[in-house]
Amino acid sequence: MKKQLFVLWVVCCAFQWSTAQLGAAVTTAVDSTQVRIGEQINLTLQVKTDSLSMVEFPPEPQFLPFEIIEESPIDTLRAQQHYLYTKRYALIQFDSGAYWIPPQKITVDGFSKFSDSVAIQVATVVVDTLKQPLFDIKPIQEVERSYTQLIKNIIWGVVFFLLLGLLYYLNKQYQKKKEALLEEIPPFDRALQELKALEDQLPTAQEEYKQYYSRLTDVVRRYLEEEAAIDALESTSDELLEKLELRKDAGTLDLSLETLNNLKKVLQNADLVKFARSAPAIGIATQDRKMVEQVVIETKEALPEPTQEELEATAAFQRELERKRRKQKIQLIGISSLSLVVLAAIGAIAFYGFTPVKDTLFRYPTKVLLDGTWVQSQYGTPPVQLQTPEVLLRNPASTSLTAIYNGGNPFEGVYSQLFFEKRSPEEDKKESSQEEQEAAAREILDAAVERYKALGATNLLVQNDNFTSADGTEALKMTGSLDLTQEGQESLRCRFVSVIFPFETSTVELKIIYPKEDRYGEAIEERILNSLEIIKEL
Repeated sequence: MKKQLFVLWVVCCAFQWSTAQLGAAVTTAVDSTQVRIGEQINLTLQVKTDSLSMVEFPPEPQFLPFEIIEESPIDTLRAQQHYLYTKRYALIQFDSGAYWIPPQKITVDGFSKFSDSVAIQVATVVVDTLKQPLFDIKPIQEVERSYTQLIKNIIWGVVFFLLLGLLYYLNKQYQKKKEALLEEIPPFDRALQELKALEDQLPTAQEEYKQYYSRLTDVVRRYLEEEAAIDALESTSDELLEKLELRKDAGTLDLSLETLNNLKKVLQNADLVKFARSAPAIGIATQDRKMVEQVVIETKEALPEPTQEELEATAAFQRELERKRRKQKIQLIGISSLSLVVLAAIGAIAFYGFTPVKDTLFRYPTKVLLDGTWVQSQYGTPPVQLQTPEVLLRNPASTSLTAIYNGGNPFEGVYSQLFFEKRSPEEDKKESSQEEQEAAAREILDAAVERYKALGATNLLVQNDNFTSADGTEALKMTGSLDLTQEGQESLRCRFVSVIFPFETSTVELKIIYPKEDRYGEAIEERILNSLEIIKEL
């Protein structure tokens, strides 16, 4: 007996639930059933159901043989205890005849509903050729190609080659400055450095010997010309030796006979290598380099002592040289740093996009909030754990029955609010029917709308939905848009989100408000909602 009663109860519940679903009515209407070729037909599909039902229109409607020229968004209207969901389509047909607009599948809480099919008569248009002139069909018009992507590729290519050119230019400038600094070194020190560089070179082929001896003789000739004031670079080997002997006889350059003979041997070996294409014996090149180094040293010792004026000029020269080095070093560091900044900026733009990089550099308010350090805390009773860009502070307007925690400003970024309201035991009702549950839900949502109006909101457009928090708690969700005004500023169109938890003894509501056109508001909203959690155990 008990088993039969249980089966009967299940059948009754299922029948009652299916009857509620079947109560949803679908209405089909057109503005005219007789049109002419090319005339627009306005088709309206309307679903009448309760506020908690989920209505889904076909995402890709099929009206063949008619074509869709326009499709409107879903319009929601509250009518007494029901909601009307309306969707409009603009159709067209270019062939005459009798046609049927096919029925469309609409889903209401998982149940399929079908609209009525409508007969449409499409009539031809009579053309009077005597009064209405006829024209040839227009030829095909070529559409101008879009070069947007090509232009972007060209711009990036130009930027890449400009960077390569900049790096090449910086490298050339560095080499020139390096050579200029080398030339500013005193002749004696520079000659010893160049000879030291030749020490690591061991020529083996004829061409290598020629280059080796060319550099070796250039070192000693340049040193003699700069330090001893002898025209050595333009002189032949014999002319150079003759000029040195004349300076020795005049007593202005006291070089020993052995030094002159060593220099003569080196010059002769160099002439044989460069002009007679002969290769010296093994070890001769190294020996000649040592001889040239000794000639440079002895020439430095043989020169007369500099005067006081020359010493002061040399000291001033060294100070000026040091100043130039510091200046060039600072310039090199500055150019290198600027190049790194430019490269980093281009890389960031290529990876993240221009707008995020620009907003980060110029401190876009909501971008700063999104990338900043977020605060995770617990508020009110029952405890609500939430992560927000700024900590929510308790509002002084809170009472023993209501508690408000808020933070932020919708005119400067994102506004967040947690609202707690205690309900008296008299108001607690144990709802047993679906109609009572729907009435209670509508009452809670209406109260939430009134609280928005108390904040100064106008022109509210509301859409209801369901929500599940991170801990699995079911809640009501209300989204939409509204207008806010602030003294001295124009009205601001904002998006708002409310998540409402209707507990037995209290109501908890989370509000999020931010400018509708803000490009980072949606990301902040999603992050806050994902962190929302009701703490059930402490």
